[in-house]
Amino acid sequence: HVDGQVSRAACCHACLIMTDQMPEGTVPRRIVTGHDANGVSVVLSDGTVPVHRVMPQDGVGFYEIWNTDSMPAPVGSTEPSEPTQRSLRVPPEPNGTKIRINEFFPGFINELGNQSPMHRTETIDYGIVLEGEIWLVLDDSEVLAKAGDVIVQRGTDHAWANRSDKVCRVAFILVDGKFTDELVEKVPSIKDSLMLNGPHD
Repeated sequence: HVDGQVSRAACCHACLIMTDQMPEGTVPRRIVTGHDANGVSVVLSDGTVPVHRVMPQDGVGFYEIWNTDSMPAPVGSTEPSEPTQRSLRVPPEPNGTKIRINEFFPGFINELGNQSPMHRTETIDYGIVLEGEIWLVLDDSEVLAKAGDVIVQRGTDHAWANRSDKVCRVAFILVDGKFTDELVEKVPSIKDSLMLNGPHD
């Protein structure tokens, strides 16, 4: 293997373990800025993210930080409503963006050696590993990413797996995209497996 990349066939099945114990997650603090009535820059809100959930079947925590649903994103003095309560789908809305932090708890590896379902979104995703380590699983290969590493996910079918004994935290920024004609011609079934809602919806 090269730089942590190995074939899927070389997956270490000795680490395939499941647990019913769901650890307590770490809800992030979120600071949102804006402008007051005089046009002065101010902090509009400062506290834990209001929308967070856990997928117990996968051992993954979702902490929704912010999202936008148009491009260019409107930037006003304040936000008319809490954006993370508008949609709980995994990908952003058309022409939108989404930032969330996922916590991958240890002990939730399935019989395939993965922690999440294999899935694909029509997006460009930036995954920044904040803590711990995570395996990025692709069709026939996988690569280990550690704290400080950045993954650029470009519409590929993939899964995630924390095979360590410590929690892994990853910040994901998703940007709505569109598959090129060249890619659709190369992978005709590319839109058949798109994740449009939640991981198990």
